[in-house]
Amino acid sequence: MTLKNVLLASSAIALIAAPLAAQDMADSMTIVSWGGAYQNSQLKAYVEPYQEANPDVSVTWDESSNEAVAKLRAMDEAGNVTWDLVDVVASDAIRLCDEGLAMEYDPDELLAPAEDGTPASEDFGDMLVSDCFIPQIVYSTTVGYRTDMVPEGTDPPTDICALFDLDTYPGQRALEKRPINNMEWALYCDGVAKDDIYDVLETEEGQDRAFAKLDTIKDDTVWWSAGADTPQLLADGEVFMGSTYNGRLFSVIEEQDQPVAMLWDMQVFDLDGWIIPANLPEDRLARVKDFVKKETTTQALADQAKYISYGPARSSSAPLVGKHDELGIEMAQHMPTDPANAKNTLLYNYEWWADYRDDLDAKFQAWLTR
Repeated sequence: MTLKNVLLASSAIALIAAPLAAQDMADSMTIVSWGGAYQNSQLKAYVEPYQEANPDVSVTWDESSNEAVAKLRAMDEAGNVTWDLVDVVASDAIRLCDEGLAMEYDPDELLAPAEDGTPASEDFGDMLVSDCFIPQIVYSTTVGYRTDMVPEGTDPPTDICALFDLDTYPGQRALEKRPINNMEWALYCDGVAKDDIYDVLETEEGQDRAFAKLDTIKDDTVWWSAGADTPQLLADGEVFMGSTYNGRLFSVIEEQDQPVAMLWDMQVFDLDGWIIPANLPEDRLARVKDFVKKETTTQALADQAKYISYGPARSSSAPLVGKHDELGIEMAQHMPTDPANAKNTLLYNYEWWADYRDDLDAKFQAWLTR
């Protein structure tokens, strides 16, 4: 082959290979998240930078993360999975992985290494609680209350059991419409030691005991499904006290300057992250992998903390957490992991809930209708 032919062949190969990479990746993604302040933090930290580098890629949001397990089951049964990347809590990731609805992956292949070259598997470490789970943040479910609704002459609440004290702190409560966290708090405030909560909750008697405690405030409770609900109820003065994610309360308190305070006592630590649905078409999977590789870097996870007070799941990201992007306040003190906020915490047992979730979901919904 002459030099001219070699050059022509090389050029042809280059022309063929270059568009193949683009053609092999879908030009759109559907990302499932939780709406509100959290979804906005993902938009700012991950999606907008990715779209700036890939202007031909469109992203559609679906705010169905609280229903992700049920909806993915239905999509799989129908043979039509329309989601590309799904934000879920760790226990739901475990369930989806066990059921074969989430893709298993090798962290050191799919995820970027730390900036110093530390493999992703080491940098994420214990946060990798499932073969399918891509960790993003450590967050907590905690309680906020209206400071201007504390009865005159009464000290503001300082512990979680104020939720159940309607005599001292009258007014409507807002609690999530699912058993998680509510059952743990109910047992704790009924006298169960923190270390014994899950052992007690495994028993029929323990479950009945939790429901009995929740009965004491059931008629005074608004049940929420979306993370944005309690912040709005608090901002509107429709409830005195309510549970939600610490980042949502940060938004109400610091960004909206509402008369709301945070009750950190017995905040429940949990992990949140992504799963990739199993068996995606090759072009959609290629696009999602490209997105995840670029948006799980040390800096990207630290960047999310500019917009919401959740701790990044990578060890290497924590030192890079700085100031809020708009407010200019240091974010470290607003993290659930800050020592001043973490004096009495409960580590959410995602493995326990992965085993018991379906059964207790059914019992909880039945209890709500009684």
